[in-house]
Amino acid sequence: MKNHIDYNKLCPIIQGQLNSSNNNILPVIISYKSDKKIKEGKISSLSNKLNYNLPIVNGCACDMCIQSIIEITEDPDVEFISYDSKVFAVMDVARSVVGADLITNTKYTGKNITVAIIDTGISPHADLVYPTNRIVGFKDFVNKETRAYDDNGHGTHCAGILAGNGYSSKGKYKGIAPEANILSVKVLDESGNGNTSDILSTVQWIIENREVYKTRIINFSLGAIAQYRERRDPLVKAANRAIDNNFIVVAAVGNSGPMRNTILSPATSRYVISVGALDDGRTVETNDDSIAEFSSRGPTLDRVRKPDLIAPGVNIMSLSNKNLTSYTTLSGTSMSAPMVSGAAALLLNENPNYTHYDIKRKLLNACTKIKASSIEQGAGILDISRIFL
Repeated sequence: MKNHIDYNKLCPIIQGQLNSSNNNILPVIISYKSDKKIKEGKISSLSNKLNYNLPIVNGCACDMCIQSIIEITEDPDVEFISYDSKVFAVMDVARSVVGADLITNTKYTGKNITVAIIDTGISPHADLVYPTNRIVGFKDFVNKETRAYDDNGHGTHCAGILAGNGYSSKGKYKGIAPEANILSVKVLDESGNGNTSDILSTVQWIIENREVYKTRIINFSLGAIAQYRERRDPLVKAANRAIDNNFIVVAAVGNSGPMRNTILSPATSRYVISVGALDDGRTVETNDDSIAEFSSRGPTLDRVRKPDLIAPGVNIMSLSNKNLTSYTTLSGTSMSAPMVSGAAALLLNENPNYTHYDIKRKLLNACTKIKASSIEQGAGILDISRIFL
């Protein structure tokens, strides 16, 4: 039977399991060719468990044994079978570094713009719920809870960077878009881990419910190790589909620096706005700024220059998930991405008809270079004031 295997349809992880003497059961994502219909009946008969139907990648996620995987590769309509990889979570001075303080007294605050944060959840911190509750929705793909919570803290911290209004600090620790709304989608567990299929299902859900929450922006402060080129990467496909549906998509590049070729998916998409981390030295001046040591470097497997731009990501002060009037510091490109998502919300205040590509162009044109290579900084440090002043 192995003589008939089409190895081009299998990711390296699955290929590595083919010679195992055990008929192991693996979590996989099966993608069909774009013009072909998913054969749910066949997949159900061959799989041990069907986890998700995933129209967003014209496929599904299931648990399947090696022999069944081999059998389904013989279907000419199947495009690719990938392992359901693990995904992981990767403002005072920082706000000034990106120029947000300079536009405080303008009409650009992110008001009425909803940003979906795909993360560990969200705690109802005072800076998000007073004087008005701006957590407009919460969806839990992990524990199926209906009340908003965050058992890790990563998602709440990101939400504060993006949209905290500084209520508990008398304005000292204010986010980039302090009147934006947050749709929190919990797909990462208390350890900050999840599966690719969960993310795909989440993006699909956000697209389907866009009118319910008026969502315009999706923030990925998470990622998976990029094992495939763009055209076969499930997370890239999902992010690109969201862009096709007129969402603005921002993603952290990951914390695998300083080595080259370490950009995480979906930030590897040439279309996504991919954000690296700056170490601002805890000062507003840029002459002491450098690329954060941990910030992932490009290029991608497709030789695309990434990141697109950088924003502060070292010792960023934002919301605590435990004390709902307190703050805590975290570092990572996960902290940099919501700064850029917040800037995108401000731009949508300027013109709600801006597309993803309009936003990306304006953000990149508002950057300032530092002494670093293009595969470390992209267009440079975001300076929001260059857009609005």
